[in-house]
Amino acid sequence: MAGRKAGIWAEVKAALGDIPHADDAATLKLKSRDFFWFSPILKPQLEHCRADLVVAPRNRDEVIRAASVAARLRVPITVRAGGTGNYGQAVPLEGGMLLDVSALDRALWVKPGAGRFEAGARLLDMDRGLFAEGQEVRLYPSTRKQATIGGLIAGGAGGAGSCTWGQISDPGAVLALQVVTVEESPRIVELRGPDVLKVLHAYGVNGVITETEIPLAPRHDWAERIVAFPDLAAAARFGQAFTEADGIAKRLVSIHEPRIPAAIKRLKPYAPDGAAIAILMVSEPQAEACEAIAAAHGGTVTFRRTAEAARAAAFDGHGAIAPLYEYTWNHTTLHMLKVDPTITYLQLRFPPGRNLDLVAWVGERFRDEIWLHLEFQRRFGRVTNSALPIVKFTSPERLYAIVDELNANEVAVSDPHSYALDDAGWKRVDSGAAQFKSLADPHGLMNPGKLRAWPPAEAAE
Repeated sequence: MAGRKAGIWAEVKAALGDIPHADDAATLKLKSRDFFWFSPILKPQLEHCRADLVVAPRNRDEVIRAASVAARLRVPITVRAGGTGNYGQAVPLEGGMLLDVSALDRALWVKPGAGRFEAGARLLDMDRGLFAEGQEVRLYPSTRKQATIGGLIAGGAGGAGSCTWGQISDPGAVLALQVVTVEESPRIVELRGPDVLKVLHAYGVNGVITETEIPLAPRHDWAERIVAFPDLAAAARFGQAFTEADGIAKRLVSIHEPRIPAAIKRLKPYAPDGAAIAILMVSEPQAEACEAIAAAHGGTVTFRRTAEAARAAAFDGHGAIAPLYEYTWNHTTLHMLKVDPTITYLQLRFPPGRNLDLVAWVGERFRDEIWLHLEFQRRFGRVTNSALPIVKFTSPERLYAIVDELNANEVAVSDPHSYALDDAGWKRVDSGAAQFKSLADPHGLMNPGKLRAWPPAEAAE
């Protein structure tokens, strides 16, 4: 579908009418990118991909009109908002229409324990609005400032808050989704309960998410701490114990081996003598209890920030150091790439119960190639950790040899060097996602190329 004749776009524009749209080179380049360049494998594959037209609907009715135009004229359609993904989820492989839903950013309603928001609502803005309500979003990625709730659901997995609330795939993490289908006469489909899995982490291949309904948590005053430990093993043991301390409210438990804070200018002062560090967000009244657990594991607090100061850093950009969550999860990779643009990263999942032993094995087996930082979290009720380690990149062959060895030793790799949804679990999760795509995108126009096995073999016969 790439390289369609110019005439089709005149017809598309005419059909869109007054819906805002642009096709200048600067806008097409800006809106056709995400953070795929974290990967030296994806960068040459995706850096030249461009949409033919960026369409920016202002409300759901305009989303429906744009979806109808795409279906009627058989134009590929790729959905994006904040564009903070890392695997090219929002990169249009085959050109076409880039549907930017950022303007759909309203809070539709909020009640105790839940809220309904348009898909383009930014997570930081959501928390700003919820502050006076005494509530907060339960989890968000380190890109909280730019990331949207629809993007988190379509392309993310977890983040700050996962140490308490788990992943977006945990039961109850997403209550309902509204989706617009891509058909000549688009339908509005409401998915509730387990049915949300049909479009969860699906890269926008099977419907345009327009509204989200999520649980909210009572607001805490989140204080920040950095704690130094003599080595990664001690820090990891603390991370496990602190995350398991159910009586302490916590939002972030991020562990970094010594080489990482030593390389990041803003973190180095808080990691004396080559120490490993824990970056923490804890309910301020319980910070003393947190520090006691840290001390029992050989930790020394090297940075304290009150909840009021931490909130000013996040909400208003005040303070000498950014919100501490911006040094965790995949923001760590961003900071390390500024130091050494030749490195890359992986995404690892460690099994509960054996996670600390396997962390030690990875650290020793790949000492010269992998720098570990760990994100402690709950996965379906059990405490474990994932990791987004910094990896010394020498060649694709060596990178995938490391991946194969990790997978063979119970450290599951979610490949961040592929844009294909199939490689991210599409075939391994019986969620009804493939069947729903057949209904919501009957012409196969949504984010084409992101599913290797589409259409299904039986449909192609």
